[in-house]
Formats: sequence, C-alpha cells, structure tokens
Amino acid sequence: MEGHFESVERKAEAAHLGMWLFLASEVLLFGALFAVYSGCRVEFGADFVVASSHNSIAIGTTNTFVLVTSSLCAALAVHGARSGHLRRAAALLGVTVLFGLAFLVLKGVEYGEHFQSGIFPGSHYHYAELPTHGANAFFTLYYLMTALHGLHVTGGMLALGVVGHRAWRGGYSAERHLPLELSVLYWHLVDVIWLFLWPLLYLMH
Repeated sequence: MEGHFESVERKAEAAHLGMWLFLASEVLLFGALFAVYSGCRVEFGADFVVASSHNSIAIGTTNTFVLVTSSLCAALAVHGARSGHLRRAAALLGVTVLFGLAFLVLKGVEYGEHFQSGIFPGSHYHYAELPTHGANAFFTLYYLMTALHGLHVTGGMLALGVVGHRAWRGGYSAERHLPLELSVLYWHLVDVIWLFLWPLLYLMH
C-alpha cells in the first residue's frame, strides 16, 4: 500500500472521489453542448424539428435499449465481483463490451446513411431536401455530440476489456476489485448521457 494512504478503505475513498470529480467534468462538457443545442433550438425551432425527423428512430431507440441492457450487465458484473464470482463478472463485462460494439456499429450504419444523402457537418453539408442554415446547425451538433459520445463509448469498452481480462485471470477478489467498480461507474455515465441525447436528436418531432 502506498505510504500516503492510511488504509485500504481510505485509498478506495480517494479513488471514488477522483472518479466522481472526473465524471463531474464530463457532465460539464456535455452540459455545455446541451446549452448550445438549446440556444440553437430556440433560434431554429422549425428547422430542428424537420431535421430530427431524418434521423432513424429505429436505430436511436435500439441503441438506447442496447446501452441500458449493457449497463445492467455491468452492474451485475460488479455484483458478481463482490460475491467472489470473478469469472462470471468477467463474462458479464465481455457481454457489456459486445453491446458497446453493437452500439457503435449501429451508429456507423446511421452515419453511412447520412453521408449518402449529403448530410455532413459544417460547411460540407449539402443535403438538398433541407438546405436551411438551421438544418445544417442541427446536424453539425448531431455529429459533434454523437461522435464525442462514441469516443466515450470506445474508451469505456477499452477500460471494461482491461478489467474484465484481469478479473478472468483472478487479478481481483471479493474484497479488492476497485478498478472494476470505477470502470463500470464510468460506463453508467456513458449510458446516462445517451439517455439525454436520444430524445434531443431522435424524438423531438
């Protein structure tokens, strides 16, 4: 144990505090994007409603189901680790990573459909059916927020993969599995952020 921690419990408390501070910074980041979205929504209300109808509700809703289910698997993995069933926890984390991969694949399919129609961010936007500045603003924010979220999904998958591999090899115990818990906590944040993006980008119309 490092000398600057009085006990294992104090070390765990410090790690949890650090993770919560990190998650708070992530909330501030996406909160700023949500604020920009709200301002543009007020200015280009009608254009935002029409533009959102060109996003696939089926894909957006399926991805919501995928992430919520993945969070359930991740929570069960923590329960398994606390119970000493490390291989079960590792298997559940593997399932969580597969759900994350499915999310990214579906998002890639949606991106591909948009690209074929000429729906690109910023100055590259040339969708003939919606040539308005408001539609351009909507899809620019759509790409910015979903791509940033996708990076968080990828980071979460990597973290869960690492701790899952270690759990499978017996690197944790029922008493000591703090990295696994913190990785799952981060994954829950990824899920919660999507629960805000889903209605803003898919259900508004």
